[in-house]
Order: sequence, then structure tokens, then C-alpha cells
Amino acid sequence: MTSRRHFLHAGLAGSMVAASPTLWAQATAWPESTVKIIVPFTAGGASDILTRAIAERLQARLGQNFVVENKTGAGGNIGMEAVKAAAPDGLTIASATIGTLSINQFLFSKMNYDPAQDFAYASMIWENCNVFVVAPQHPAKNVQEFIAWARKQTKGVFFGSAGVGTTPHLAGDLFKVRAGITATHVPYRGAAQSMPALMAGDTDFAIDNIASYMPLIKAGKVRALAVTAGDRWPTLPDVPTMQEAGVKNFLITSWGAFVLPKGTPTPILNKLSAAITAIAAEPAMQQRFLDTGARTIATTPAETYAFAEKERVKWKEVVQISGAKMD
Repeated sequence: MTSRRHFLHAGLAGSMVAASPTLWAQATAWPESTVKIIVPFTAGGASDILTRAIAERLQARLGQNFVVENKTGAGGNIGMEAVKAAAPDGLTIASATIGTLSINQFLFSKMNYDPAQDFAYASMIWENCNVFVVAPQHPAKNVQEFIAWARKQTKGVFFGSAGVGTTPHLAGDLFKVRAGITATHVPYRGAAQSMPALMAGDTDFAIDNIASYMPLIKAGKVRALAVTAGDRWPTLPDVPTMQEAGVKNFLITSWGAFVLPKGTPTPILNKLSAAITAIAAEPAMQQRFLDTGARTIATTPAETYAFAEKERVKWKEVVQISGAKMD
């Protein structure tokens, strides 16, 4: 993949050439001491793995220790609250996600942070997408065949996810509306339960994380019908996008971004953004991310904030469609 700064939403500018690592940096001695990156999710997950890869390269590039701490709970809200409360000195970073910055505020009736007001945005760091999958024995060989089949099911169809409020849950409900079918969400305790259910035919489809399902796709245990990105995914080049498959207005990417406490000096944000831009351009890092099902990206602080804001508009609608609530 060619490294690039880009927005990931069709309503924003499509693609921007990666800037020089010095373009956005301003004179600052940061970081003068160890930097802590808080991942608001459990160790071993995609966000944790990708954050640790970035932290390793930031340490090498900026000559200071970058340590990763997992602070979990409340769908990522606990970790975000910890970063909000930290000093705005550039020494505490949140490895935030689509959930903590653009979805949770519509799922939780009360949150102790405002994602738009309580943080200083630095850069996006990764993206991945979901993949529409069915069991290998399913009669549908493409999305349109699936829709035609689903409309004939008198009791509707069923889709699984790893839980209420997850992007696979919300994506399934959005697909139901866009495709004009009757579909019921079946929440499981996690992917370890939802994946076997799909393979066994207990559920009819899933629109789930591409990284999670890639081993099953390669093994022929599920069939991929479409990806939810704006263009074809590098590791599934023969699988069409939802747009190509005939489902309009269905662009769903998961993503991560670095944000810091409100009031963090602009020179620090710019230096961090510039370092991430340089890291995202490294071929070895690009391949490392692809191997985990993600892509490296880098954006300026202003681009990062604008993208998260645009995503909030979209996900507010999706959450309303789903009726999902986390409390």
C-alpha cells in the first residue's frame, strides 16, 4: 500500500499525499521524559497490537520511552476519562477509536468526557474495515443474491455480533435498512461464540472485523461477499466493495487516533503528527499493519478532528436506526 494522508469518508476530501515529516513540526523539546499511551481496551486486541507497534517506532524516532498501558472498562470510556484528567504536557496519550470518539456518546446516556471538547487531536494511526460474510453452504454467491434470498424468508434473517453496540451490530442494522430486508440481531458474548454460529448456519450473515474473519475466509470456512471500505481491501482484492455490490451509502471503517488532554500545546501535537506521518510511510510498518488486517494512516491534527466529527454525524444516525443502548 502507498502511504498517504487521507480522509476515510466520501464526504471529505478523498486522498492527500503524505507530507514531509518536518512540515507540521514546530520547535519543541518534547518528549523530555517517558510518554504513556493509554489503550482503553484489553491487551491483545487489534487496538492494543497496533498501538504497541506505533509506540515502538515512536520510541526509536523520538529517542524517548513510550510505554503502553491498558485501562479498560465501559466500552473504552474509563481509559478516555483517565487521559482527560491527565496534565496537558504531552506525556499522556489516548489510543482512541471510532467507538470512544464517535459512537459511545450515542450509546451511553451519560459519559464523563466530551469527545469533541475534552481532547486535543494529533493524528489518525490506523484503519480497517468490516467484511460481509456468510456460511460456505449458503446459496448466495454475492450480496444481491443474498438480498433476494433474504426477502423470501418469511421470518426474516438473523445476523450475529460480539455484542450490543459493537460496529458489527450497528453495521448489520444499517445493512437491514439499506437493503430493505427484515433482519434480527443476535448478540453473543464475543467472537468466539458468534463465529461458530455463522459457520454452523445458526445465523445467516455477519458484517464483522476483517482481521477477525480473515483466517476463516482463507480456510474456506466462511464466504466473503463484500467489504465495507471505500475501495477494495489489499488482502481481499477479488472481493467487491459494498458500493460495487449494489448497496449504496454503506461505507464503514473502524479506525484509531491519538488524542491528548485538552490544552496540550500545538507544537507537541504537530511533532507527534509528523512522527506518525513518517512512520506510516515505512514499508515495513505498512506490511506489519496489513498482516494484522489494518492499514497505516496519518493525518494532521485539524484533519483528525474534522474526520472524527464527520463520523459522529454518521454514527448518530446508525445508532438511532439500531436502537442500541449500553446503559
